[in-house]
Amino acid sequence: MRFTTLFLLAVLLTATGRAQTRPADLLLIGTFHFDNPGFDVAKINTLDVQAPKVQAELETMASRIAAFQPDKVFVEWEASDQKSLDDLYAAYLGPDYAGYVQTRFSQRAYGFYTRNEIVQLAFRAAKKAKLTKVYAMDYRKTQFPYDSVMQAMKSAHQEDLLQGVLAYVKSYEENMNKKLASNSLTQLLLDENTKTNLDFNKGFYLDKVNRAGTTTNFSGPFLVSEWYRRNLYMYSIIQKTVAPTDDKVVVLVGSGHAAMMREFLSFDSNFRLRELKDVLKK
Repeated sequence: MRFTTLFLLAVLLTATGRAQTRPADLLLIGTFHFDNPGFDVAKINTLDVQAPKVQAELETMASRIAAFQPDKVFVEWEASDQKSLDDLYAAYLGPDYAGYVQTRFSQRAYGFYTRNEIVQLAFRAAKKAKLTKVYAMDYRKTQFPYDSVMQAMKSAHQEDLLQGVLAYVKSYEENMNKKLASNSLTQLLLDENTKTNLDFNKGFYLDKVNRAGTTTNFSGPFLVSEWYRRNLYMYSIIQKTVAPTDDKVVVLVGSGHAAMMREFLSFDSNFRLRELKDVLKK
């Protein structure tokens, strides 16, 4: 009897050890903002997510993400304000989300709470996956002194670098607006998550912004370090929130964040990156 008990204990300990060390599949989804507030350096047009064709695509994408069977879904929402996200998702699971938003928020904020990617894709997929909670993972107590960086370039007479930054932003705006006018939402998201596009996004910081200023002016590196810090803190929240028993998780963030997190994932033995194109395929 004692031998049997010890044997069962050994089996349980082994199983627990495996559960703690087996990497979880992480589906990283980089996206543009469906309800674009215009806060980013690049100004892109807003997608009409309420259009029937787009809604049909969102239903299909959400169903396939739900079929991935995530244990947790993370979104770009201030982590310190998880309670507000909980209340919003609870209302989404209820019978009249639109009515709740209309009563709870101002008319100006109505668009954000009904059209953004958190509601339209993350909440939709989480509901289909029968999840009772969506997790906030954003951290915003960092600085993004873009104007100071531009001024540092001017003061250092870095005309070529300055023109390169402006050309990068203009190119991104033109390309994105062109794709918004001609591509489906599914195509847009698949394109956002290609390694080429993610590397292009990340390269902006290291290839251009980090060079800004004289050898005694570190406005550029400071902005880059703050961008890394924000993303590292966001990623840390994911690491600390995913339980050893979680098999699969979904992270929905702006594509700029996804570009950084893809790099972090490559060095993290606790996660295995899953590609959006593989999850969305029939």
